[in-house]
Amino acid sequence: MDYRIAPLTPDLWPAFEHLFGRQGACYGCWCTHFRLPPAVRRQNDRESNRDHIKARIAAGPPPGILLMDGAKADGWMQIGPRADIPEWNNKGRVSAPLGEGEEREVDIWAISCFFLRSSARRKGLSNVLVAGGIDFARQNGARLLEACPITRSNDKRSIGLFVGSTRVFEKAGFQTVAERKAGRPLMRFTL
Repeated sequence: MDYRIAPLTPDLWPAFEHLFGRQGACYGCWCTHFRLPPAVRRQNDRESNRDHIKARIAAGPPPGILLMDGAKADGWMQIGPRADIPEWNNKGRVSAPLGEGEEREVDIWAISCFFLRSSARRKGLSNVLVAGGIDFARQNGARLLEACPITRSNDKRSIGLFVGSTRVFEKAGFQTVAERKAGRPLMRFTL
């Protein structure tokens, strides 16, 4: 297949919506987990989450990239400045920034979520998304790119894979800079 990477702009909403399906992927999350405080997440439903991400996409700039096969999206990766995903920055999270104030620096970006269509899984496409994300971050002035993936066993259906696999980031050249919880390294790539 001939995939291309496309920043998620409002004109690609139909492809994004089709990728996530009627349920909104990941139990109706619509990739809002790191965007909304826990109390809001608990009271929201899939429609509220859908409306939230749709408004965020409409407001711009693109909150991530799509892996496109023609007009169909087969994958999604949330990527952008740390400030755009506030819950990812909480001090108690394994993804918390290393330095004081890094969550506000517009040139420190994060890859926080992945979603692949079930028919596109186990084909190495997370690697394609990460490579596309590195290019996207570089083109948009990022200085550092971070991720907090999961180091997983051979269980291919691990629920935690929405943050990506450590092996994918290692292959792309990311280095572990902290590991606050076993199996959840904070990894960094210098652009």
